[in-house]
Amino acid sequence: MLSQGFVSAAAIAASVLFILSLGGLSNQEKAKRAVWYGIVGMAIAVFFTAFGPGIGGYWWMVPMMIIGAAIGVYVAKKVDMTEMPQLVAALHSFVGLAAVFVGFNADLERRRVLVAQLAGSGAERVGESFSAFAALVAEKTPAELAFLQVEVVLGVFIGAVTFTGSVVAFGKLAGKIGGKPRQLPGGHLLNAGAAVLSLLLAVLYLNGAGFWTLLLLALLAFFIGWHLIMGIGGADMPVVVSMLNSYSGWAAAAIGFTLSNDLLIVTGALVGSSGAILSYIMCKAMNRNFVNVILGGFGGSKGPAAEIEGEQIAIDAGGVASALNDADSVIIVPGYGMAVAQAQSAVSDLTRKLRAAGKEVRFGIHPVAGRLPGHMNVLLAEARVPYDIVMEMDEINDDFAATDVVIVIGSNDIVNPAAQEDPNSPIAGMPVLKVWEAKQVFVCKRGQGTGYSGIENPLFFKENTRMFYGDAKSSIDALVPMID
Repeated sequence: MLSQGFVSAAAIAASVLFILSLGGLSNQEKAKRAVWYGIVGMAIAVFFTAFGPGIGGYWWMVPMMIIGAAIGVYVAKKVDMTEMPQLVAALHSFVGLAAVFVGFNADLERRRVLVAQLAGSGAERVGESFSAFAALVAEKTPAELAFLQVEVVLGVFIGAVTFTGSVVAFGKLAGKIGGKPRQLPGGHLLNAGAAVLSLLLAVLYLNGAGFWTLLLLALLAFFIGWHLIMGIGGADMPVVVSMLNSYSGWAAAAIGFTLSNDLLIVTGALVGSSGAILSYIMCKAMNRNFVNVILGGFGGSKGPAAEIEGEQIAIDAGGVASALNDADSVIIVPGYGMAVAQAQSAVSDLTRKLRAAGKEVRFGIHPVAGRLPGHMNVLLAEARVPYDIVMEMDEINDDFAATDVVIVIGSNDIVNPAAQEDPNSPIAGMPVLKVWEAKQVFVCKRGQGTGYSGIENPLFFKENTRMFYGDAKSSIDALVPMID
């Protein structure tokens, strides 16, 4: 059993490693080292928490940790990069559910200690008769117990919202639930009513009502989480993922206060604040209001969409290769379709071939490309595409007009001109990559279907656009030998 001094020192060390990890992940060159900072920090946190003062029950805790670790390794090896967004959503749900269970257990332990104290035992004897968390509760003053109840309410409510919201996000990202926004009759009024009832139940609980108030509060929070995320359209799922990341962090922080665990408080605050900042960045990139994202219920159409004129004109690999051979500047815009086809290595080969031929090749990355922030950056880094030619939207958007060829690989909404040209479009006002301003645009996609959000794209019908149909990997592989 380790002393509290060792545990406190470990908490500081782990917190520093987590901060270094978050800081390093903002730079692709430092990302691998940053991941190791996080791994080491978590290992320290788990070890010193498990063997800290007042901890017992190792006969079942250690087997559970081994089983959990085995499941984690299995899932990490099985899940493809294309399935990473839904995995992240699923992991968020675990954090939320853990917060709910910890809150329930904390309140049951509080009630058990109060019963023992009311039975007439001395305070010192009561403290000696309990262990672990119950012993901490027995030492608290009435004011501290009241604050504990506030922590429990916050942890249960935020955790429950995070759990059901994350489950719905998982379903939408995995294609098990339709991507269009759907709400029950009443919409936001139902959410507001559930929130008001939750507040009333919280007041009753804080004023001595029974455990039933906490159970009902959790059920209402489960409903709010489900209804909020069901009301958000598929085009906005990247924002939802980062938002739920923030929710899970605050749920963890609430658990930390409940358990008097400084490390959990710091870690939860880091995750919660970074998730909130990322949500804001995503909202700005999609021209969405942050408050609207939190409340849910956007992503639907605002009126009749503008009619699209023209037709989609197909082109074969030879035509695309000819245009690339004649071009001096090329911009590649990757999207989720590239991830699905696992075409990043083929794209990397094409990039090397074009650069060897003296072409200027760059990548245009939209902040919400794919279904997870940074999705495309990770895939391109995995394929060893040089970092210095991977440009963010703000860095490259003004250069499309002077570009000879743009290749769009599996992107739809992020290159949709309707965002700027059609005020009734569900994505109206969303900043997009202005690929249509280039001299020639080649869109590599499987067929004529719409993207994940279900919105038609006028880009595919423009005079300077040609559709390069087929599997992205096979299509790009066919181009590489044709580049002079």
